[in-house]
This record gives sequence, C-alpha cells and structure tokens, in this order.
Amino acid sequence: MTRVLIVDDDPVQLRLTSEVASRAGFAAVTATGGMQALELLRADPGISAVVLDLVMPDLDGMAVMEAMRREGIATPVIVQTAHSSLDTVVTAMRQGASDYFVKPVAPERMIMSLRNALKLGELEALVRIDRSRMSGTLGVADIVTRAQAMDRVLSLCAKAAKSTIPVLIEGETGVGKELVARVILGSGDRAGKPFVTVNCGAIPTNLIESTLFGHRKGAFTGATADHAGKFLDAHGGTIFLDEVGELPTEMQVKLLRVIQEGEIEPVGADKPVRVNVRLISATNRRLLNLTKAGAFREDLYYRLNVFPIYVPPLRDRIEDLPVLVDHFIARLAAEAGKRIVGISEPAMALLRGYNWPGNIRQLENAMYRAVVLADGAYLETADFPQIVALGAGRAEALKLASGGRLPSAPVHIDDASVLLREVVSKSAIAADRFVAQSGEVAALADVERELIVFALRHYGYRMSRVARALGIGRSTLYRKLREYGLDEGLESDAA
Repeated sequence: MTRVLIVDDDPVQLRLTSEVASRAGFAAVTATGGMQALELLRADPGISAVVLDLVMPDLDGMAVMEAMRREGIATPVIVQTAHSSLDTVVTAMRQGASDYFVKPVAPERMIMSLRNALKLGELEALVRIDRSRMSGTLGVADIVTRAQAMDRVLSLCAKAAKSTIPVLIEGETGVGKELVARVILGSGDRAGKPFVTVNCGAIPTNLIESTLFGHRKGAFTGATADHAGKFLDAHGGTIFLDEVGELPTEMQVKLLRVIQEGEIEPVGADKPVRVNVRLISATNRRLLNLTKAGAFREDLYYRLNVFPIYVPPLRDRIEDLPVLVDHFIARLAAEAGKRIVGISEPAMALLRGYNWPGNIRQLENAMYRAVVLADGAYLETADFPQIVALGAGRAEALKLASGGRLPSAPVHIDDASVLLREVVSKSAIAADRFVAQSGEVAALADVERELIVFALRHYGYRMSRVARALGIGRSTLYRKLREYGLDEGLESDAA
C-alpha cells in the first residue's frame, strides 16, 4: 500500500487528513513537527508523498522543503496552510511543492492532489533513472523493488561496486541481470565510464574472437580495416558478458588469459594489447552444472565466480509486483500518450496468480500490451487476455472478451457474439442450423463459418486437427479464419 506522510502540529487536523488519506486507500504516516518529518523521510525511502503544514513551532514547512532539496529527498510535497497569500504560494512552489491548498480542504480535492503528486513523483523518478542509465550512474536506489528477497542482491551490488572484483550474475531469463550489472558500474569508481554489453550466445562462432578482441587489417578475408573489439571499446570501464556459458571452448581459453594477464591479442596482431576493464558476466544456467558436465572450463569458472550474485525470479518476490506494475504504467502510459491512473483489484489479482516464467521482461511486455489496449483510466482483467489464456485457458479468455469491452483499433473482431455464443442442443442444431433468422436458407458462407467455429471448439483450437477434420490444408484454414474474422489470437498456434 502506498505510504503518505501527513505533517501537522494540530492534532485535530492531523487526524482528519490522515482519515481522508486512509479512506482513499493510502497508508497514512503521521508527524507532528518538521524535525520528526525529516527523520521519517530519511529513515523510510518508501514514502511516496508528503502533505505538509507550513506553520509549525519547531521547523516550518518552508525549512522542511529546503532541507529535503539539500539532502536530495525527491518525495513530492503538497503544502497546506490556514493562511493564504500570493507570496506564500509562490515561495512554496519555488521550494518544490507540487500543489498548495488552504485549510479546510474538501476530501475530494485532497485525494486528487495526492494522486497527481504520486504520478508526478513516478514520472520524475523515470526521468531520473533514464538519465542515470544514459550517463552510467545508475545506483542501488534506482532498482524498483520492495521484496526482502532482493535485499541481499542490493547489498552485494553495493559491496561489489567498491572494488574491481570479477562478478558472476546468475538468474533466469528476464530477471534483470543487465540492470544489476549497470548498478554495480554506476555505484563504483567507474561510474560514467564505458559500459559494453556482449551477448555471447548471439555471436556466430567464427566471429567471436574478432568481436571480442578485434583484428588487424588483412588478418582474414574481408578484414579491410582495423577493428578495435569489445574489450578495447570498454577500456577504462566495464564489459558485460551476457550468457557467458555459451562461449565455445577455444574462446574460453583466450578469455582466461585476458583475465589473468590483463591483455588481449587481436587477430593478426604482432603483439598483445593491454586493457583495463572491469569484467561482469551473467548466465541463465548454473555455470557449476556446465562445468561438471564438461561444457565449461573449470579454471575459467573459478576466475569468473569470484563474487557470485543470484537474482531471484519474479515468482519468488511477488511482493515486487505492485511497484513494478505502477512503474510500468507510469512509463508506458507516458510513451503511448494515454492517461491511465492504475490497475483494478481483479486485474492485479490475476497478475498475482500467474507464475511469470518470463519474469520481469514478460511482465513489461504484458503491461505494454494492456496499456495500448486499455480504453479506461484503469487497466482491467480484459486488458490481459494472454495472461488469462495462459492461466485459465483460451475458452476463458474468449468468454472474458465477450463480456467486456472490445480491444481498441486496429484490432477488430467481426461478429464476436457468434463466435462466443452458448452451444445449443443437438436437436436445435438439426432443426434450424441451415435457416437464418429471417426464415430464409442461410448463406453458404454463414454455414461454413459456423462449422469452422464448431470444429475449433470441438478440437480445442488444435489447428492441425481442425484442418484434417474439415478436409482442408492448414494454409486454407488460416485463410478462411482471416476471411471470417476468426483469426484474432490464433496466428501463433502450431499444435
């Protein structure tokens, strides 16, 4: 639950404001003075907004905002006071207040101000994170997490940043291993220096050595100019070897020499070249298991695994889901130019109940699709048809789509009610399946469409089985699905 700090020296006003915030779904944290408020803000970085009284005996609101700005506390502040004047408003806004109102204030006004402040805070955080990422100064505080399972990851990142020790990051696909590597870079002495990413599994085998270590002109056919290589590009900074377990054996030997000697030998070069790089590697498979199986050199494993960090999957830190959802809504809604306030409780329950095999990358893609499809201010269950289909099956997803609003353009479904209507009894089908509502014989296309719908349901959308039963090829079946508007969500079926 989003925590909001209420600061007021008047106990009655403090209680009233806290009650309004609580009824709006916020967790109210209270303080009776400016000094206490600053202590709470320093101790609890999870506070999302501050409702601040200007006139207080120990430290007034202006001084609190000045101290927040001086200490780099970027929490949005809403100012309230019993005395209004233009000079006071201007001064408060210059100090960084996001809104200003005079007591007593209507509850609706305060709730709207809080929600706007939270959105402003999220957008400011997104801008700050993007700037830090581009400048190579991403820090531990920029990782969006609240789960206890991530506390050890953050602690290890902070410790690894203090030295140039080789780091091995292990975790499933999509958990954010590259983000952890960037945080280690941005928190250490090499912040702002080059950060070069290499996906070892995506480079053709015959180009790996040239890609990593470079080559000289004429070293092989097609080498028309000198090429520096990734290690030399990262000189003075950090090189991130993603999926390092995919390196072929001969390259593992050469990588071992780079780590031991601190020098590379470009293809076709007469002598080695010294490089100063921080090595961070990552893998979605246990390197120890690959070593035991003989697929990875044992001596290289011990060189890389000096400082291991394991990033847990999203299903093991599901308490991160709400903050990640809010983060993605703020960023993706801004990118898509849509005004989305949040997500409904049923939709959040749906996301909580899914095991997310693709982890945070899959969550981001699902949120992006939902934001694009959403027509209202809140994301609903119907905006996540893929998650519904994966969890409860395609039939439940289709049923949900029929009862809710249709996706926005350019996705169109012709006559969806025909596709999703209840199955009638066999006797009724035998009596009137060739008769239209007008009493005339139904058109051939309508009968064919109904037969295809029945076959899809009967064979559980197994397209090969449907095609065989209808006596047509799969390409013909997909063409007819497109003609009759039945192809939504079926293009990727390969069963």
